[in-house]
Amino acid sequence: MQDEVNSTLQKALEINLDPHKYGTIAEIGAGQEIARFFFQAGGAAGTLAKTMSAYDMQFSDAIYGEEENGRYVSRSRLEKMLEKEFRLLGERIQDSRPKNSCFFAIADTVKAAGYKTRGQCHGWLGIRAQLYPGAPPSDIILHVRMLDNSNRQQQFALGVLGVNLIYGAFTHYRNPEQLVESLMDNLDPGRIEINMINFQGPYFDEIDNRLMALHLVKSGMTGAVMFSPEGEVLPPSDALYKKHCLLFRGSFRPITNVNMDMARCGKEQFINEDQTDEERMVLLAELTMANLMNEGEIDTQDFLARVDMLGAQGFTVLISNYLRFFRLRSYLNEFTKRKIGIVLGVPNIKDIFNEKYYTDLEGGILEAFGKLFSGNIRLYVYPVLGEDGELITLENIRVSNRVRLLLRHLVENGCIVPLEGANTSLMQIQSRDVLKAIRQGRTNWKDAVPEVVYETIISKRLFNFDTE
Repeated sequence: MQDEVNSTLQKALEINLDPHKYGTIAEIGAGQEIARFFFQAGGAAGTLAKTMSAYDMQFSDAIYGEEENGRYVSRSRLEKMLEKEFRLLGERIQDSRPKNSCFFAIADTVKAAGYKTRGQCHGWLGIRAQLYPGAPPSDIILHVRMLDNSNRQQQFALGVLGVNLIYGAFTHYRNPEQLVESLMDNLDPGRIEINMINFQGPYFDEIDNRLMALHLVKSGMTGAVMFSPEGEVLPPSDALYKKHCLLFRGSFRPITNVNMDMARCGKEQFINEDQTDEERMVLLAELTMANLMNEGEIDTQDFLARVDMLGAQGFTVLISNYLRFFRLRSYLNEFTKRKIGIVLGVPNIKDIFNEKYYTDLEGGILEAFGKLFSGNIRLYVYPVLGEDGELITLENIRVSNRVRLLLRHLVENGCIVPLEGANTSLMQIQSRDVLKAIRQGRTNWKDAVPEVVYETIISKRLFNFDTE
């Protein structure tokens, strides 16, 4: 702990001793944790114009304006804080500072652990800064989860993260991946999760925030990230807030009409069961990191193409590092307690019931299933054509005799159900055959994918079109 304190204080001192950096720190929810490091380091008067907190909601509204949705731990509140504090620097002291000054405002609004606080501890943290003298400001905005058990530990971790953000913004702004990785300096794994980052402003115009979000997962800063159908990076606490979730996993290289039929069948059945409110559900297409890796590396253009095409079909895209479905269920339950459905093909069910995948768990497959089926979750199974042309469904699927009764138990109790209304005429479509035809430059796969997907692949020469 002392080494972490000393290293963080050294960063704060380096900023304090720089005569060109000058700014404001505004914090709501945990305390003046970022500011504390700058005061402890010494020389803060040369760097800080003001530090403040506005815990009372009426005071906060009087300073920053009211929130229409009533949520003070929100991106909207953070952006109002950054806008107000940075503007005041220009109005009050810009003319009195040296011309080579770089102004900044850093703010956070968080829900930390407290005597009466229960539930998720999370918040928004951001900086608005001139990255060179006289430049228009650019922003870096984060959504974080604080994973320590005590308020004091959460305060400390938030303070370290804030110092890292200021230091990284000014030191590593030319290398955004290095900047992202530096945010966890002096923080042990498992203390802070960063599940959204957004770079915006004139200096960051060329940064694709989807790639930065992907880097969060690659670097182990979060287990998953989300993108809206429009490609915007989403914080899961907002995207899944009080929502029913229907998810299906795939490689989507490319997304085919079979994938679309699975989604259609799953959505119709999910909504009809229990009269689920369609307005309160989100349809997730999930890609795992394993599905993105090719010989240990990720092709970023391939990744962006898949996200774009899934978004064009109306899906919210989830990129996760959760190979096991019980870990995925646990992740989703962190943000919503409503219904969760997972659409699977018959081959996926065979994998789930393969005991060899659970040898590292003390309770084996029973432990995994106990975690998977805790809560309001259901698996929907889409049929497949066997090699002999037989339609394989949940009713005639073959699994090991050791788990056959376990499968029957889960089916009889409605935890695993067959998908109805599948279009069997599409089941001859195989993604691997489509991908091979794409690479060979043939066009006989046109009817195997949605029209917009076909046109996008041809026009952008995606998935190594016409390279073989």
